[in-house]
Amino acid sequence: MPDPRSVEDLKKALKRLPGVGPKTAQRMAFHLLERDRKGARQIEQAIGQALSQVNHCRQCNNFCEAELCEICASTSRSPQSLCVVETPADLEAIEQAGVYRGKYFVLMGHLSPLDDVGPDQLAIRELMTLVSKNTIDEVILATNLTLEGQATSDYLYELLEERPVRVTRLARGMPMGSELEYMDPGTLNQAFTNRSPP
Repeated sequence: MPDPRSVEDLKKALKRLPGVGPKTAQRMAFHLLERDRKGARQIEQAIGQALSQVNHCRQCNNFCEAELCEICASTSRSPQSLCVVETPADLEAIEQAGVYRGKYFVLMGHLSPLDDVGPDQLAIRELMTLVSKNTIDEVILATNLTLEGQATSDYLYELLEERPVRVTRLARGMPMGSELEYMDPGTLNQAFTNRSPP
């Protein structure tokens, strides 16, 4: 006997989350309905609140609840340095590392022709406007080390080459604690290319 329509709708909705397949969606749905209805209501309330209150920062395109996010509004951040990332999660990772004190720009994705994501689906136009209208000395391309991230970085580099701004990329190579025998050829190639004195 099939589940009630509302349970099927819940499972379909949960399958929209990344990494959640049919079985995981079913387990989540049943758990929330059988054992944690209070938790389900908290999730419902939190999602509703986020959808109604969260928008994009008018300067960096990150998520925020005001016109400007805290980083863009801060006077302690260097406005001459702009770090371009793919997602808010990437920005958060850099912030948690505490290694960067400039400003950011969030593309909200990467170029992916197979998924029909071209330049018009990303905030590239807004990025170029920001670079044109502000005194920025350096743009740091901090896209992910994937084929799509590299393609996005290459595309942005070509666009920014025509502007009076220094364009850099994050150094790439072997992560700390790694062993040579387990490195893929691309990582080893980057490590040799970006080698520096000890």
